[in-house]
Amino acid sequence: MPPVTIYSRSWCSYCHAAKDLLTRKGVAFEDIDIEKHPEARAVMVERAGGRTSVPQIFVGDAHIGGCDDLYALDRRGEFEPMLAT
Repeated sequence: MPPVTIYSRSWCSYCHAAKDLLTRKGVAFEDIDIEKHPEARAVMVERAGGRTSVPQIFVGDAHIGGCDDLYALDRRGEFEPMLAT
């Protein structure tokens, strides 16, 4: 399974919802809180093609997007196959 990374903030409800979906699916993920690690924000923005909102979610090097993007990917049945590659 490729590594899953989520850039987040502790108080962000969308971040909590995205992490909840990942947890319910049994997906291990690295959670990078950009408030605790402000240097990670620039890395996130670069990896996300300029997007500055949180969460920003990655499966390996593939940029999923935010919470709504993750849920849409899951509804279409496309998320789990990404994890199997």
